[in-house]
Amino acid sequence: MRIGELAERSGVSVRSLRYYEEQGLLHSERSESGQRLFTEPAVGRVHLIQQLYLAGLSSRTLRELLPCLETPVTKYAPLLLDRLHEERDRISAQIGELTRTRDRLETVITSAGAAS
Repeated sequence: MRIGELAERSGVSVRSLRYYEEQGLLHSERSESGQRLFTEPAVGRVHLIQQLYLAGLSSRTLRELLPCLETPVTKYAPLLLDRLHEERDRISAQIGELTRTRDRLETVITSAGAAS
């Protein structure tokens, strides 16, 4: 599929897809006329990239970890597994902070409602 179709199907801009490709996160073949051509699995990969960006991972970290997430874990060295644990723990801590912030906001909202 061409880049415009991938953009439409994944809900990501063409500009973002080009950026992912520049960063080595997404790969395409070129047609004879030089157009980017992507395979069907690219849609899922773009969704995964988006989820990991939303979780706060950098392009550099994504380049390092994407192969681990798409291939059986047993093929990766313990060092990469340690890196996956680090990212999981960082995300868990971030979730904890967001939960505490939400709870504080809820307390303020409830207090403001009771005072009205």
